[in-house]
Amino acid sequence: MACPYHQGENVREVEDTIHTDFKNEMSYGDYLCLDKILGAQKPLTDEHDEMLFITIHQASEIWLKLAGFELNAAVKHVQNSDFGPAFKIIARVKQIFVQLTQSWQVLSTLTPVDYLKFRDALGHSSGFQSYGYRKLEFLLGNKNTALIKVHESNPTVHQELTEISNSPSLYDEVIKQLAAAGFDIADEMLDRDFNQPYCKHESVLKAWVKVYENSDEYFELYNLAEKLMDIEDSFQQWRFKHMYTVQRIIGNKMGTGGSSGVEFLKKALDISFFPELLDLRTQL
Repeated sequence: MACPYHQGENVREVEDTIHTDFKNEMSYGDYLCLDKILGAQKPLTDEHDEMLFITIHQASEIWLKLAGFELNAAVKHVQNSDFGPAFKIIARVKQIFVQLTQSWQVLSTLTPVDYLKFRDALGHSSGFQSYGYRKLEFLLGNKNTALIKVHESNPTVHQELTEISNSPSLYDEVIKQLAAAGFDIADEMLDRDFNQPYCKHESVLKAWVKVYENSDEYFELYNLAEKLMDIEDSFQQWRFKHMYTVQRIIGNKMGTGGSSGVEFLKKALDISFFPELLDLRTQL
């Protein structure tokens, strides 16, 4: 039966200049390796909702990879006092975490009954083993070498995490910039074992208070501090939404990786990457 509309109505014609033959040229799918990406969803059960679970986590890992890539660059820019590009990158990382937070909204459509149908098939695999997440935490300064042990089965990942743990974090490099700007930062904060968790220090707090009280004079450092707070804010919102989504789906059951589950995730909410930037609010 012929289309009741006149020719051209409700139809977008293919323009003559559009390329359609890719036998000998790189296509969109070739460039993005879509055969590998879209072929990587391999459910272990016949349960309908397992595809959602896999897709959300795989997409999140790609976003985490990008965030890690960007933060690596941000660390180098701050190290070189190249603040402009650092600001742009940090703003991008903030938006990546906004995107990641939204993904929990989609996963929350998975009901407890749906998840229990395939949960046992996951074995001991768990988001706790996410290399991309751990890399981000280390780059931001939340170092904990005990967490690297879970990656011993992958020598390449284990080595990279170890190297990042031993290196100054983004915040360590920012503190060095405070010292370079003339602030009296304690030597122990500039020449410390970067493999250890960051502990807030009075000299750093005093420096930030002065920056905020004289924001026009120290505008770049002031702007940098607020950009760091953007990351702290968006990261914590992602952590909270993760925790709450897990609670909504499994309640207080243990995690598949052996953790206490929701209680373990709640503890992360008490960890700040940039503690002095929060404390200074009380001092102002």
